[in-house]
This record gives sequence, structure tokens and C-alpha cells, in this order.
Amino acid sequence: MSVYNLMRTGSSGMAAQGNRLGTVADNIANVNTVGYKAAEAQFSSLVLSPTSSEYTSGGVVTDVRYDISAQGNLQFTNSLTDLAVNGNGFFFVETPGGEAGLTRAGSFVADGNGNLVNAAGYRLMGYPVQPGGNTVVANGTAGLEPVSIVGQTLEATPSTSGTLRVNLPSNAEIVAPASLPSLNLLGGEYSAKSSLVAFDGLGNEVIVDAYFTKTAASSWEVSVFRNSDADPLTVFPYGSAPLATQSLTFDATSGLMTSSPLVSFAIPGGLPFELDLEGSTQLAADYSVLDVDVDGNAPSGVANLEFTEDGFVYAVFENGARKPTYRIPLGTVISPDRLLPKPGNIYWLTADSGDLQVGFPSDSSFGSIVSGALEGSTVDLASELTTMIEAQRNYTANSKVFQTGSELLDVVVNLKR
Repeated sequence: MSVYNLMRTGSSGMAAQGNRLGTVADNIANVNTVGYKAAEAQFSSLVLSPTSSEYTSGGVVTDVRYDISAQGNLQFTNSLTDLAVNGNGFFFVETPGGEAGLTRAGSFVADGNGNLVNAAGYRLMGYPVQPGGNTVVANGTAGLEPVSIVGQTLEATPSTSGTLRVNLPSNAEIVAPASLPSLNLLGGEYSAKSSLVAFDGLGNEVIVDAYFTKTAASSWEVSVFRNSDADPLTVFPYGSAPLATQSLTFDATSGLMTSSPLVSFAIPGGLPFELDLEGSTQLAADYSVLDVDVDGNAPSGVANLEFTEDGFVYAVFENGARKPTYRIPLGTVISPDRLLPKPGNIYWLTADSGDLQVGFPSDSSFGSIVSGALEGSTVDLASELTTMIEAQRNYTANSKVFQTGSELLDVVVNLKR
């Protein structure tokens, strides 16, 4: 073995341990970096073909691998826009230069333009929710847009349905046909009344009055009027005809409703409306409202965002209404550990990683999204400190080999003197 080969082998050993120390330094520096995947220097031997008369030493080469497929511990936070993937898959993000990348770093907040960006400034990408649902592009990023809270302004939802469950007193007096509220005449009589608040297309409150009038032993009439049309002194007649009139019948023995419970009419300035009286009864008790509910809402602003584990992003309005705005997909590859790491904790596809596969969270082999949580670094600090000490000693040992070769070379040079 020549002295030169001895020194070259020692030099390769120092370079390899230097690379190992470099990965340790990176890992320790990123022990608290969200979504960071630990790097590891893996060694393989470099063997040179020996001659018949002497041994030719080779050396060692390093290949730095990132354990990208490893799942970090979930750390829960107080921010709903902090997102983590529990299982397989990566978020799609867009760099300021418009390039798409994959990441597990989900510490998203809204920037000055309303886009959700992580700590590196990369924008979260998703599909705008379409009527009838979204279809994912299985092998690409076409159709993805930055997830934004801009545009989620005031919104009014017109009323379209409601429920009103009441008990009508079986001992109420029967009203003469000529005095029924549905005739809208002066002196109209009724047995019971309830008023409901609904909303028109602009979000204005529309109060409707529902009159219940006993017409026979087990028969009733319900008439619905617009409250603003009522006469302030005499109530009847209203300024306009009833919005709806319907007959109700009840079983004489059980008091349960036997007719259709649905009362249909149009909210003035709004949409067709259906009032459901299902469950109403005629019993020997006072008139009472047992249950009431009407959908729709007045104009309301967005209070916050809500993320579901299957990727939907909901705008939650101040009045509690929820509206789906985006759906976040996940991407993966056959060999995640072969992805190319780039600054900002994002990864790019390589020939070794395999082709991109896109799907929605909780579908097939993809994991789910956890809101209010971040995926921690996969670095084990105790293990890294042990590796650092080991690499330091190995580096020193290889330097001794190089130093020995240098001393032998000095001997050879001094033979001439």
C-alpha cells in the first residue's frame, strides 16, 4: 500500500465524519423547527482494485438521507390555523416565486393579503369549493389556489324552512266560519297565535303571525300573515291577504295530527318557505309552544375559520353559520425519503422519489388533518449528542491515520538526504 493511498483513505474518513457532524449540527439547530425531518449520514465503502503485489486502500463515501416519512409528535396549540397531518401526506404550498412544493410545516397565519402562510412565507394551497363537490387532480396541482380569508365578507342567508311544534287546547271554543282569520275581515277571531322571525334575501327580519283557529271538534285552521301588515288597533283586517291558509285535523282519541304538517308560503322579499308542524297535538291543556326553529340569518361577518379532518375549510360567521370555502388536498410519493429538501421545510419531487399522488385527507392511504396542532421535529436530541461524540472521536482517529501517512512520507523524502 503506498503512503499516498494511506493519506487519501484517512482524508476520506475525515470528510465522511465531517459530513456526519454536519448533519448532527443541522439536526440540533432544528430540534424545535415545526415539521423538520432529521438528516442522517449513511456510509458505504469505496474499494479500489488491488494489484497482485500490494493492497490498495479505498475509503468511505457518505450519502445524506432525510427521514421524511417519519411522523413527528403532534403539539397542540391555541390557533385553529395551525395544521398538522396525522398519517401520510404533505400540504401543498406555493413559494413567492410561484413554485409548488410539499411540506409538513403547518404553522399557518393570514398575511396582509389574507392568504394563509407558514413560518417560511409559503402559501397554503387548496381547491375552492364547487357546487356538487370537488374532484381532485390525482397526479398534479392543477386547480389549486392559495387559501384566503379575503372575500368572506358580510353574508345573509334567506329563510327557507322552519319548525313549530305546539299543543292546541282541545277544549277551545269553536269559531264561526264567518269570523275565521283566513277571511281577513274586521272582527276576526282565533284560538291561539304565535309569531316567528324569518329573513328575506337581503337579511331583513320578516315577522310572520301564525293564527290557529278551532273550526270543529278535531279540526283547526292555521293562517299565516305578515306582521307588518297588521292593523295597529284592530289587528284584523291585515293590509294584505294571508300568506298561507291550511286545515289541520287531529285524532279524536290520541290528539295526534292526522293531516299534512307542512305549511308552504313565500317569505315577502325572500324565498319559498316551508313551516313544519310535525309533532303538534290537540290535548286538554293550554296552548303552548313546544319547539320552534327557523333557518336563515341576518348579514353577518366571518368570525374565524374551521378546518375538518377531511380537509374542508369553513368560514364561521358571527351568528354561528358555517360555509365551506376550500378543501385542502394532500400529496405524497412512493418514496418520500427520496424527496429533495429545500429551504423553508419544503420538498420537491425527484426521479428517485416517484410520481406525485394527490388525494383528499382521510381518503385511501392519506392521513387526516388536525386543526390546532403542529407536527414537531423528528430530532432526538440525546441521540444526536451521542452521535456527535462518536463522530468527533472517529474524525480524530482518521486524522491520526492521515498524520501517520504524512510522517511516513517525511521519512521517504528524508532518505535522499
